[in-house]
Amino acid sequence: MKAIQLLILGLFFLTKLTHAQESNIDGWAPITVFVTDFDNVIHKGEQILFVDSKTGKVFKGVSGTDGKFDIKIPGGVTYDIKIKSFGDAEDYNSLEIPTLEEGEYYSKMQLSIQIQQAKTVTLDNVHFATGKATLTNSSFKELNELVEFMKLKEELKIELAGHTDNVGNEESNMNLSQQRANAVKKYLISKGVNGKRILAKGYGETSPVANNSTPEGRQNNRRTEVRIL
Repeated sequence: MKAIQLLILGLFFLTKLTHAQESNIDGWAPITVFVTDFDNVIHKGEQILFVDSKTGKVFKGVSGTDGKFDIKIPGGVTYDIKIKSFGDAEDYNSLEIPTLEEGEYYSKMQLSIQIQQAKTVTLDNVHFATGKATLTNSSFKELNELVEFMKLKEELKIELAGHTDNVGNEESNMNLSQQRANAVKKYLISKGVNGKRILAKGYGETSPVANNSTPEGRQNNRRTEVRIL
């Protein structure tokens, strides 16, 4: 699921020599992260992950109303920078923090990140019982990530778009897709998301993304999408 388009602006990382205060020589690198879109509009509520490329240990922060957050992470490590949406975190870039030499310390780094949220995202791991609007247990992980995403972005409004393949009659498929969109909305509300932020709409078999003549195509057409309003 591709949710974000990414662009690196620039990294500035410096080490200073022995005149630093002793409290700064701790082996941890302080970073101020600033998150915007491509038009330099501030993005609040973006969760940025710094993942140690060797150990997998994760350090993370969330941008505030000014689009910024401060974080300290261990030096001498290469990190994969990821942006958490719902579903898998999107790879952004990598950051290598050099190992300190004797008498050096890390000065604060300014890291600017630009992102563009996709307008439509398919919930790849949200599934229903065959011919029904009952969510399967395997759906809850991705739906919980969507809940977390919406709680971080308090002003975000979405449409839940339900789609089916063309098996069965058109009216039944339209009704089923609406019921499934309603089921997802009901789940999000049960986890604390304000229902006024969610529009549930069924499209039946009217908007296929693949050929219905193959099992794979029909599976792709049976989907739930999140559309950013």
